[in-house]
Amino acid sequence: MQNRRQLLRTSLGAALAPLASCQHSSQSSGWIDAHVHVWTPDLERYPLAEGFTRQSMQPPSFTPEQLFAHAKPQGVSRIVLIQMSYYRFDNRYMLDMMRRHPGTFSGVAIVDDKAADVEQRMLELARQGVRGFRLVPPADPVAARAWFASPGIETMYRVGAQHRLNMCLLINPEALGEAAAMCRRFPKTPVVIDHFARLGMAGAIEPAGLKALLDLAAFPEVTVKTSATYALGAKKAPYTDLLPMLRACRDAFGAKRLMWASDCPFQVEKGHNYKDSIDLVHERADFLTERERQWLLRDTAQRVFFS
Repeated sequence: MQNRRQLLRTSLGAALAPLASCQHSSQSSGWIDAHVHVWTPDLERYPLAEGFTRQSMQPPSFTPEQLFAHAKPQGVSRIVLIQMSYYRFDNRYMLDMMRRHPGTFSGVAIVDDKAADVEQRMLELARQGVRGFRLVPPADPVAARAWFASPGIETMYRVGAQHRLNMCLLINPEALGEAAAMCRRFPKTPVVIDHFARLGMAGAIEPAGLKALLDLAAFPEVTVKTSATYALGAKKAPYTDLLPMLRACRDAFGAKRLMWASDCPFQVEKGHNYKDSIDLVHERADFLTERERQWLLRDTAQRVFFS
């Protein structure tokens, strides 16, 4: 007789199978944007979390329709939605958009790691198409160490390993050592590092931080998003100052463990645009082979978020 955990794993696998099947549609030949936030000005139906107001939403609206106007002309047909902090643990808007556009979106949710039923919450969201969970450790290394060692985060890593659910880390370079320690403790948990671990947010790409990021290549379950180009380095299109970091990541991780993403809507604000972001990989990274471009622009995200 199956115990409760085995039953949950079996039922989750059965629930995910038709979702994976529908995601292998005619859209599979297009590119995948692995990191986008959406939100709506309809605060009556989708209220903001405590601490946020309508004025917090900048831009005031970024719906799927607004997103498609930027993405589709560049050949992007599928997108990974990242739960927006404005809604905190209320993932309803993201889930509703995934249902409204079947086969187009995958999702990364936010859950309360301190909740007693965090495992059940994760599995329920996975049944609705969520493939990862966003985690934001403290910037301070000492605080990050305590955070990673907390019971809720340990539970999330354990569940991630059991059900192939990604731990998606919005992390600063200073906390990469603690991220590596978790990879040693939970080697089967898939981990995604967002935005090059935000290397270069202060301008220069610090060698020590880059080394800490590249050291994660030793863990086979780690992938990296080559994203948020508008916010890194010189912060100016065509972003070619980021090419050495992209090349170093390709050399360390291999293209099969890198995925491009825009981080919209922020990539299309303040004079930046969507085309310049995707063109960094598609046109300007001349050290990539055509097959490597396909991995960065589609196939890695397909494997991580749509299979």
